[in-house]
Amino acid sequence: MKLLDKYILKQFLSTFFFVVVILLAVISVIDMTDKMDKFAKAQLTGGQIFGYYLDFIPWIGSLVTPITIFIATVYVCSRMAGRTEVIAILSAGISFRRMMLPYFMGSLVVAILSFALNGWIIPNSNKAKLAFEVQYLKNKYYYDKQNIHIQVAPDVYLYMKSYNNTNNTGYQFTMERFEDNKLIEKLTATRIEWDTTKKKWTMRDWRIHKVQRIFEKTSAPVTTTGADSAQAMVAKDTTMSGTAMDTALVIHPKEFESDYRKYDGMTLNELSKYINTLRARGSTGIEVYEVEKYTRYTAPFTIFILVFMGVIVSSRKSRGGTGLQIALGFLLSFIFILFFTLFRTFAENGSMPPQISVWIPNIIFGSISLIMYKYVPR
Repeated sequence: MKLLDKYILKQFLSTFFFVVVILLAVISVIDMTDKMDKFAKAQLTGGQIFGYYLDFIPWIGSLVTPITIFIATVYVCSRMAGRTEVIAILSAGISFRRMMLPYFMGSLVVAILSFALNGWIIPNSNKAKLAFEVQYLKNKYYYDKQNIHIQVAPDVYLYMKSYNNTNNTGYQFTMERFEDNKLIEKLTATRIEWDTTKKKWTMRDWRIHKVQRIFEKTSAPVTTTGADSAQAMVAKDTTMSGTAMDTALVIHPKEFESDYRKYDGMTLNELSKYINTLRARGSTGIEVYEVEKYTRYTAPFTIFILVFMGVIVSSRKSRGGTGLQIALGFLLSFIFILFFTLFRTFAENGSMPPQISVWIPNIIFGSISLIMYKYVPR
């Protein structure tokens, strides 16, 4: 690594972390001011609030990383251009492409760090943050969906007319098992209740109806077409019932709790597993989790694209000074956020495939950056 690379890399990373710290401090103060009434109403201690912001700050930092690294790039490069350092570098025979190398090296460090934090570390800390917000900052959650249908396994379907998450009770419960598209077993109960001690469900006024089709010898002659045997397929129905029975089901009361930003508390592995579970059950709303999953994979590429664009727009000395270029950086950041939010909304509503929508802002800004690299004087 040459002395020039060390100089640019040091300026770039130090400015990036400085901007992140400043933004985190401003956002945290604003957020604390906005939530102070809720903290007081919940009678929270200083330790509880401090613990909440220990989890809140990394989460906010991960959200603002793409924008802060773009702003840091524009600031550093525009200052170098303002002091004619860029001109001196190019006059010394160093190509513009070679000058961008330390910026990309810094981007690589930030991208790897950001991917690891967003993929595994921050989601684990978010679990406590989300639980805190649901308990103290959000209104009490009531599960109000009706006619709940869940595919709990291949050819096994569960139905509840309603569910009360206050006492963890489901009403008008039915579970049906099929074989070769034919109903072979049906379990019904007036209600199911979660037993916190046994960690099982208790079914009240239950009834199991089984249909078994077997070959059985009959005492009377049986008329069958093309068969000489006195055997035939006979359907035997078996019914059992009772007032109460403990059972283990694949569903859990947590599935009926508040799903407020649930994806923020999931690692990449947990997201993939949960998406597969929802897809197997035929559930709706999978797009929200898919968008979050693919966004985490595209974030490192976003960092490289924004740094590339930042170097191009700020490497030329401007008569208006660095302030004009920094303002341009903020404008482009705002446009990127607008595009990102727009296409994320399309994907979450099912209007576009999540795998494609999360890449569109990167494709648009990457194409613009390549055009600028080719035609804008540097």
